[in-house]
Amino acid sequence: MPKANEQKRRVVSALGAVREKLGMVLGAAQAGRQIAEAELARLQLEQQVVRAGIDAAAGDENLAAALRHPVMAGVRDKLDAQRNAFYADAATVPARLRDLVAQAASGPASLPPSAWLGRPGLEPLTPPPLWRIGSSTMDNSGPFPVVVPLLDDSHLAITTAPRTRQAVESLIEGLLLRVLSSMELGSVRVHLWDVAQLTAVLPNLYPLSRTSAVTLYDPDQLGVLLDEVTGHIRRIHAQTMQAGHTSLRGLRDQLGQRIEPWRVVVLFGNGETWAAEPLRELKRIAGAALAAGISLITVDIPTVLAGSFENIRMLGEHRAATSMTGPNLVVDLDQPIPSAEVSAAASRLADALVEKQGGPRSFRDLLPAELGQENSARELRAPVGFFEGDPVEVVIGDASPHALIGGPSGSGKTNFLYALLGSLAARYPPDELALYLLDFKEGVSFAGLAPGRRDASWLPHARLIGVNVNTDREFGLALLRFLADELRRRSAAAKEHEVTDLAGLRAQDPGGHWPRIVAVIDEFQYLFAGRDGVTNTATALLEDIARRGRAQGIHLILASQDIAGIDAFWGKPAVFEQCTLRIAMPKARRVLAETNMAAVAAPKWHAVVNHDSGVAHGNQLAHVPDASSKDIFSSLQRELWERYAQEHQRPRLFDGAHSPLLEHSGAFTALTPGGTPRALLGQSIDVADTACEVELTGAPGRNLAVLGTAIAEALSIMDAAARSLARQYPRHEVEFLVACLVDRCAPAVGELADGLEADGHRVVRLSDVELGEHMAKLAEEPPEHARILLLYGVDGALPLLEQKSPGQLKSGLDHFRLVLKQGPGKGIHTIGWWRSTARLKDTLGFAGTDDIGAWAALDVQGSELSQFAAGQVVHWSPRPGRALFFDRSTHVSPEVMIPFDRPEHPS
Repeated sequence: MPKANEQKRRVVSALGAVREKLGMVLGAAQAGRQIAEAELARLQLEQQVVRAGIDAAAGDENLAAALRHPVMAGVRDKLDAQRNAFYADAATVPARLRDLVAQAASGPASLPPSAWLGRPGLEPLTPPPLWRIGSSTMDNSGPFPVVVPLLDDSHLAITTAPRTRQAVESLIEGLLLRVLSSMELGSVRVHLWDVAQLTAVLPNLYPLSRTSAVTLYDPDQLGVLLDEVTGHIRRIHAQTMQAGHTSLRGLRDQLGQRIEPWRVVVLFGNGETWAAEPLRELKRIAGAALAAGISLITVDIPTVLAGSFENIRMLGEHRAATSMTGPNLVVDLDQPIPSAEVSAAASRLADALVEKQGGPRSFRDLLPAELGQENSARELRAPVGFFEGDPVEVVIGDASPHALIGGPSGSGKTNFLYALLGSLAARYPPDELALYLLDFKEGVSFAGLAPGRRDASWLPHARLIGVNVNTDREFGLALLRFLADELRRRSAAAKEHEVTDLAGLRAQDPGGHWPRIVAVIDEFQYLFAGRDGVTNTATALLEDIARRGRAQGIHLILASQDIAGIDAFWGKPAVFEQCTLRIAMPKARRVLAETNMAAVAAPKWHAVVNHDSGVAHGNQLAHVPDASSKDIFSSLQRELWERYAQEHQRPRLFDGAHSPLLEHSGAFTALTPGGTPRALLGQSIDVADTACEVELTGAPGRNLAVLGTAIAEALSIMDAAARSLARQYPRHEVEFLVACLVDRCAPAVGELADGLEADGHRVVRLSDVELGEHMAKLAEEPPEHARILLLYGVDGALPLLEQKSPGQLKSGLDHFRLVLKQGPGKGIHTIGWWRSTARLKDTLGFAGTDDIGAWAALDVQGSELSQFAAGQVVHWSPRPGRALFFDRSTHVSPEVMIPFDRPEHPS
């Protein structure tokens, strides 16, 4: 029992302790609740007093009684203290705002109009971020300026109220004039569009519309404006991304200079929602425009747009609310500048801009202050003209590797090419830039760039100059083959150095010679004038160079009067797709994109320069100064020649209108006695200045046949062969047996024979009657020295050669055939002229054509030559001054050559 009582006592004691603790907790909770309720009541009372106003609360009986309650003691004191602290701090806000505006909105951005109106500004690299529109006040603390961001920082959206349109126009005019007077002339361009006003979009700014500073758009031109803005954004985005930046501001800060003008696009709406397509375009523009240096000012366009926007909501004619100041402060807008003063200021700015841009620029304005200071490792960049005083550049590099230039006759295409070549040559030395220039039309566009009789200077950058080659499509093909070979050479070097482009190759191989190559082919469509092997090969080569040339610094500039006439590329757009740089002269067709009609409206002496494959947003109009008139380009050429000529060879000049002289051929002047004799026949149509030649070895068939009735060309080939061979033999060590069976050629042949004798060589003149007898001697007697048979009009001697005297087993023709077959092995070579392929076949008989190892055909159709070219189909249409040459030992297929000019001397 005692034990049970003890347990009961402990339980009762524990329960009592629990009751005590619970009472304490509940009491604390009750007290806490009372405190919280009292604090809530105090806060609610504070809120009521603040809403009513501290001073007004004293006159409210209910609030006054509440404030006198003992629990609310101190509420009034607290609110008085906070009010006093607020007003003490607020009193400093206007001064601080004024200081901030003075720093962030300096000069015309915040000063009164009297300090800047109508005065051109100087360009800061970064424009002011804030621009004044009015002022506001907070209680009795004094006014402070109200500013809004623009240009690189924000767009601006304005919402009107009834009868506030004029006030909004004045507001925008004031903002735009502040901008135009803060920035350098020409660095800001304004675009104005109004959905409802046909001729009165900010009319006080109209004087600026005669310059690039202000452009006006009719109500139905919204699509045109949006397309232009979209094009600017795309072009600038590509430009900045290529430089490794996300915005134009970043690129500008890196370069330390302005590279694009700022643009302000003002769009006046009427409160109605736009159609779906232009609205989508505007939303896309708003999100990307600031990064491209484009700001929007929209009026009554009830759409939420992307990007950073500040808002101005008109409350009356001179009052507004802004997102910068919040809804509780009213902004008093600055007084509008009187219309007459706005118009006068716009006129002064327009005059100053026109004066700054100056009159028409000259070719000298395209040139740098110092010649030859640029490096071409990354790209070629040069101005070709001017737009309102600013230079317009052409860039040739990885992004725009090849160019297409088009313009009808008289549109200034040749002048543009001279402006481009001069601007490039002035900036890049010949070690940085190599030019290959080809003109297919009947003219001498590039002839002045080579040394001539009147001017011995030449353009040191030029490696090849081809003129008057409209009938020599093979020369264009030779240039493409040369470029393809150079492309392979550079690709192999790049692979060896484990790089992928020209810049990398030059960095890894600084001792190598790797200039950028620019090949200009004027009237290039002549390359594809026929449906033949030349066209097929040229097309394939051009496509390959266009695709792969950019990486190795090989660039094509293709020019034509009428691109529409080219059939070779139908269904093969590879070349045109690579020509992202398009230059359209006035009235040019199909150079730009199909929907881009800029060239139609381009004035004379201008060009539309487009680096975006001809799409309209890439258009840049440029006035091209006179670069091709007398003494303009030549003066620059002489400067460059005096600077670089000693270190660089003169360019190779190919003039299709003139036959080359044998004496001027490097192959001829290099001939000396000794070695295997080579008969020179004419000039090869090739990039290198080489001659077509036939080696007269002892191998069977080393004889030459000249085929055709063209007397002048036949005499020229025979003459060149004889004179070049004579140069390779010492005196009296060769005998020329000369037989002329064409009376008209006798004086020329006699002159050649006399010349050979004068040089100390043996010459035997044979008549037609003596020819057969000498053939028998040549076939039967061992030779004492080398002999060359020069036979003119062999077919004329065939009747006599075929005759046999009584008792003879063989005719002269039989002996001649034996000489052709066995003669080369004994040092006897025949160079003969047959006036038809049939007579040559008769001469050779049934032995085939193997005894004629080489031939040069003149006015002979290709179909007649297949039997002499190993049976292959020969594509050849005779043309004056040209011959088709084939040597079995060196040629896969015949090649066109130019016979050397043989001056005719009076007899």
